[in-house]
Amino acid sequence: MKYDIEHDIHYLNLLAKSFPNIAAASTEIINLSAILNLPKGTEHFLADIHGEHEAFLHVLKNASGRISRKVDEIFGEYMPLAAKKELCTLIYYPEQKLELIKNQYAGQDAQDDAQESLEEWYRMILHQLVKVFRVISSKYTRSKVRKSFPPEYSYILEELLHTRTEERDKAQYVNVIIDEIISTDSADDFITAIANVIQRLAIDQLHILGDVYDRGPGAHIIMDKLCEYHSWDIQWGNHDILWMGACVGNDACICNVIRLSLRYANLLTLEDGYGINLMPLATFAMETYGDDPCTAFQPRLNPENEERFDQKTLRLMAMMHKAITVLQFKAEAAIIKRNPSWKMDDRMMLNHIDFTNGTVEVEGKRYAMLDMNFPTVTPEDPSAFSEEELQLMKKLHHSFRVSEKLQRHIKTILSHGCMYAIYNNNLLFHASVPMNQDGTLKEVEIMPGVTCSGRVLMKKIGMMIRSAFAYDTPMEEKRYAKDYFMYLWCGKDSCLFDKAKMATFERYFLAEKETHVEEKGWFFKLRELEKTADTILDSFGVTGENRHIINGHVPVHVKKGELPIKANGKIMVIDGGFAEPYHKETGIAGYTLVYHSREFELVQHEPFTNVEDAVREGRDIKSSTQIVATTGRRLLVADTDRGKELQQQIDDLRELLYAFRHGFIKEVK
Repeated sequence: MKYDIEHDIHYLNLLAKSFPNIAAASTEIINLSAILNLPKGTEHFLADIHGEHEAFLHVLKNASGRISRKVDEIFGEYMPLAAKKELCTLIYYPEQKLELIKNQYAGQDAQDDAQESLEEWYRMILHQLVKVFRVISSKYTRSKVRKSFPPEYSYILEELLHTRTEERDKAQYVNVIIDEIISTDSADDFITAIANVIQRLAIDQLHILGDVYDRGPGAHIIMDKLCEYHSWDIQWGNHDILWMGACVGNDACICNVIRLSLRYANLLTLEDGYGINLMPLATFAMETYGDDPCTAFQPRLNPENEERFDQKTLRLMAMMHKAITVLQFKAEAAIIKRNPSWKMDDRMMLNHIDFTNGTVEVEGKRYAMLDMNFPTVTPEDPSAFSEEELQLMKKLHHSFRVSEKLQRHIKTILSHGCMYAIYNNNLLFHASVPMNQDGTLKEVEIMPGVTCSGRVLMKKIGMMIRSAFAYDTPMEEKRYAKDYFMYLWCGKDSCLFDKAKMATFERYFLAEKETHVEEKGWFFKLRELEKTADTILDSFGVTGENRHIINGHVPVHVKKGELPIKANGKIMVIDGGFAEPYHKETGIAGYTLVYHSREFELVQHEPFTNVEDAVREGRDIKSSTQIVATTGRRLLVADTDRGKELQQQIDDLRELLYAFRHGFIKEVK
């Protein structure tokens, strides 16, 4: 192979600082070449988690059922089902399960016998955990596995992992290690450590296809987990964008975030998670809507949490809900006025009300209003804020801007994500790529006079979002970028919405169901066609025989017979409804798409009960798995994007070897 050493000499000199001689470069080539021939790591794809932290965390802990399947493969019919369930539960929730088991042994009458029985249980379970550990870690390099070890148990874990117990002396060596773990009262800590390592190695890369936020109670808990997770990425969803907009100071986004929290009686993320002070809103609502029944603004309660709220609390929530909704319409109108190129004047709904006759105009037709009590709205200028509303908005704005934890979580989302990603011939995005009726990509005006489509559109949107957070963005550009969060949330041609309108006003104030309809864009209407997938994949430069679009956003109505696999297998829609409010609508409780070295598996989850049931009774999420695509042969690291990067590193190192051997660069021994 010919090298252009003189052209590459600056780069090669830099590379030589890390690999200063032939031996070092050769060793790294051998190491990287070996890695290329390992099986591809397991990727997990999740979408539309919507604050359901317990279900999300459980899916991570059980690796979408993969750990349970591995336990079954390892122990098969030789281990009773109850014992396998206990082992799996111990891996998922080691601290809680250990506490339960020790209490059971402590309840025995003879304490000496109880202690001996507990120690025997420790020996049995530690041997079982080591077997699972060895199988789960088998597709990774020693170096990668070692990095997953907690420092205090790194040596012991490595010895247990790589010692061959088939040999008698080695088996005795392992037994001594396990006995000493027990005798030094380290068993609980060690079991927790090895369980956490198994969880970590079961998922090599986690892909979140948007919508961590809204509806469920624990978005902040999910973000806490992601902040410490070993390898993940996110493609921003419309609900994430809403919170990002609120974080950066978009008042319409702030109002929408609060409204949705009140709509689903979920203030835990706002108040407990991020310390958002809602007392000014509560005070304003009681003073302004104290004599208003606020019928349309009663929170949507799940049967499980109805008992959490008394009537007084629900009444206050309804008043706050109406107050923030009116405030939202005014904040949206202010942004729409600033951005006439968006052509959203028809969504300034307060301006279309006939206050004399109690009607409103929607799409050229007049409808009777269900509610005409607007004490803060002036008919002459309906979208103008009252003085009290202005003061309230300032307080809410300040509360979002000074929330340290919210700012940190949103910065984490920024650093780990964008509008789309391409991994191993799979195009990931949350919702849509705007299209025309004929199946071509739609040119969308992203800013006055600037239009683009497909990949360029999503890339420019991602850059605009980042510019809203950057300190060096020119003032006018930053103002527009902040405003644009609202368009991404509810604009007709938004990649994250792609509907004719967002009918928030109509759902609250009009009885006629036809006004509530939000007609979907052409991507959603054409996504059953393989041609649609090919058009989009071609435009994003995704090649290969096994290429796919993976997205979420619109729940798959399984109970109505809808299938998540579309476009002859090229589009996989994995929003199965994690959020509890969707369960009745979809019939399930979410999907996980798992990409092994041999195939894609679609895992369909039933609702998760709670952690207590999982620990006490060994209840796992009931899941069904179907193979939706096969690769034809087992994929290696060499077949992945990471493999291409490693191969390039090998090529560079070979050029460095040539430079060493031919005297272009001196070795440092």
